[in-house]
Amino acid sequence: MPPEDWTDRHVARWRDHWSGISYDDQVEGIVTRIGRIAHYLGETMKRAAAASDLQESEYKTLHELMIRNTPGSASPGELADDLKISGAGMTGRLDTLEKKGWIRRVSAIEDRRRVIVQITPKGTEIWRGAMANRGTAEDELVGSLTERERAALNRILKKLTLHIESLPD
Repeated sequence: MPPEDWTDRHVARWRDHWSGISYDDQVEGIVTRIGRIAHYLGETMKRAAAASDLQESEYKTLHELMIRNTPGSASPGELADDLKISGAGMTGRLDTLEKKGWIRRVSAIEDRRRVIVQITPKGTEIWRGAMANRGTAEDELVGSLTERERAALNRILKKLTLHIESLPD
């Protein structure tokens, strides 16, 4: 039998507090473990950014810029929507990134009044460094699983993700 983890103790502690309310040990265990893993991954992202001398918001902005269907290029409005921040907040982030030489703002070819944000080679380099740090932490986490376990977990998580994607907004 595997050793007890934090979630096992959490479930046992809270089990008797839910009389009259639906409570399932398995559901609580799954949701709590997913939350702890998400928190861990968030912390590794912060550490990866810091190791590359990036603020968390800088890393997130560069990352969002790079993972698009148009890698390294987007309008400020698209980035703000993707990052769920205000236009003013996006302008502040872009000002900082531009001063550091990590992005540049250019006029759109089809409409010179529109601005396009483009990552610079220097911005790509610093983002790739943070991604390498983040990848190492992710590999370390998933490295605790066998190939078969990875495949099974990936299938299960995909099933949950597809369910979430089918829900109305």
